[in-house]
Amino acid sequence: MAGQDLLHTQPRPMHWLATATAISAVVAAASFVQPPDATATTTPAATGGHPAAAPDPNRVTFPVDCGPNRLDVVKKASGDLDGDGTTETVAVVRCHSGMGSPPSGVYVLAQPGGRRAAPRIVATLLTPAQQRSVQTLAIKDGAISAAVLGYSTRDVPRCCPDVRKSVKWQWKGGKFVQSELPAAVSTRRV
Repeated sequence: MAGQDLLHTQPRPMHWLATATAISAVVAAASFVQPPDATATTTPAATGGHPAAAPDPNRVTFPVDCGPNRLDVVKKASGDLDGDGTTETVAVVRCHSGMGSPPSGVYVLAQPGGRRAAPRIVATLLTPAQQRSVQTLAIKDGAISAAVLGYSTRDVPRCCPDVRKSVKWQWKGGKFVQSELPAAVSTRRV
């Protein structure tokens, strides 16, 4: 028979291994090359999986110094705040106190890749140094809303905030932007 002396006409196991390796390399390389207008992403909903759990604020070290007192997570709400398909958590924290209205901190938490890693703070919306207490917290349509209590003057006892403002934070232009209702509507004596 003509051509039986040629090596490529008599496949051996090494030939098949080399062919399989070459095909695998081509498929792997093709997965990295995409058209410039490709925008599809895989989210848990798109793949039929379950969305990742919201970041747990009890696993975060907040930048709040409470001295000998413990730090309390007093409110939390979760939702997709930046439209990326992942769930973030907003946590309101304050130093533990038996009385009065200690100031609150409001932090946005995200979960890095892998559930074993601790969530991390990705934004600070309110610090305790601003001397405000958060009364209510909610997330609706990607916006964070809160009723914030404060003081009209330094003479007002720190136990008894006398000003209330309704504020909203929303993700715009790569950061959280705060807005509030006009003072005539949102500020009132409590």
